[in-house]
Amino acid sequence: MSFKKINISELKFNPFEKIGNEWTLITSGTPESFNTMTASWGQLGILWNKNVFTCYIRPNRYTYEFIEKNGTFTASFFGEQFKKILAFCGSHSGRDCDKIKETGLVPAEIDGNVSFEQADMVFVCRKLYSYDMQESGFLTDDGIPEISYGKDPYHRAYISEITAVYVKE
Repeated sequence: MSFKKINISELKFNPFEKIGNEWTLITSGTPESFNTMTASWGQLGILWNKNVFTCYIRPNRYTYEFIEKNGTFTASFFGEQFKKILAFCGSHSGRDCDKIKETGLVPAEIDGNVSFEQADMVFVCRKLYSYDMQESGFLTDDGIPEISYGKDPYHRAYISEITAVYVKE
């Protein structure tokens, strides 16, 4: 399966559906050593006159180690039919199992990064800025820290420039 590079202005989709319901795989590392994880949180927009994608990763996730070491990563989108595979990648650690072997995903190199042949769309992202979320930053009292974190660590946010967009040919 091959991908073609398109201009980001050609994209036509609902980001709430794509990120929140279909989910995405965040993948960082090299073709020789990488990890991937499922994300259902994220933002798309314009910041600092750049097209950006923001993702959130807890420091206890294996992918965190890879994204911290590398300046780039991919966000790969698949569609509803891959929900079981993405659920697996979000509930199992690459420290404990081979997600690629377990799911049948086929790695594909794109601009020196890793994505997957089954993806419909891939963003290649370059990290621009990161910050650690913390309880003191919440401005409401509607229970988000308790509901979303409990004893889990707070996420690190990665604001990243979308340097390329690829779609399945």
